[in-house]
Amino acid sequence: MTAVLPDAALRIDGVSRFFGGGAAQVQALDNISLQARPGEFVCLLGASGCGKSTLLSLIAGLDSPSAGTVDTTGRRVGMMFQDSALLPWLTAGGNVEVPLRLRGIGRTERRARVDELLTMVRLAGMAQRRPHELSGGMRQRVSLARAFAQEADILCMDEPFGALDAMTRDLLHDELERIWRQTGVTVIFVTHDVREAVRLGDRIVLLSSRPGRVAEVFDVDIDRPRRIDSPRVADLATRVTARLREEVGRHGH
Repeated sequence: MTAVLPDAALRIDGVSRFFGGGAAQVQALDNISLQARPGEFVCLLGASGCGKSTLLSLIAGLDSPSAGTVDTTGRRVGMMFQDSALLPWLTAGGNVEVPLRLRGIGRTERRARVDELLTMVRLAGMAQRRPHELSGGMRQRVSLARAFAQEADILCMDEPFGALDAMTRDLLHDELERIWRQTGVTVIFVTHDVREAVRLGDRIVLLSSRPGRVAEVFDVDIDRPRRIDSPRVADLATRVTARLREEVGRHGH
């Protein structure tokens, strides 16, 4: 049984999720319990279809569990998706401004905050660029700035760097880690990339193949900053990969 954390930012208790009904019913998640501390970086890892994104949607309040509870303890939850999903008719600054506008923040304060956020993701001076004028990595930086504009206490990130090339992804790992340490936000990060999980996470929660269950939790006791090709990252990634293969193999049989 998982010990209860009195100061947990997130508590998931016995969560299951079914889709459909009757003979066509599919179970995506099965009795998942999980907690996250304030400021913790938790990576959800597993094979495609194991329910990682479903669990993230439950945490973000975009869906409801069929059983069990998700408690964000009154904290604001934000979301960042794999696709940058920028509004093409708005500038980079305009996209970042959207959540600020929705929260009713005044124009002068909004503009100042947009400049601050774009500077934070190293896009100072790019506020007037349209999404089509930006590279893939730059669009994800704008998306990252927009995610932090939500002023969330818990930030859910659904494979945000999955579509990027290795070099750009590595650079954005550095940027995300820097901003995370600067803001103290709790991050729940979905990935299917084992090394990415070891590079970024304080803990890795490995989900079994469908229905998703917590198969194992790995503490990442490696000093930061980390390099994705460092020996200690590679060693833990090898162990996690072996465990992941076991789960995929069990499901296959």
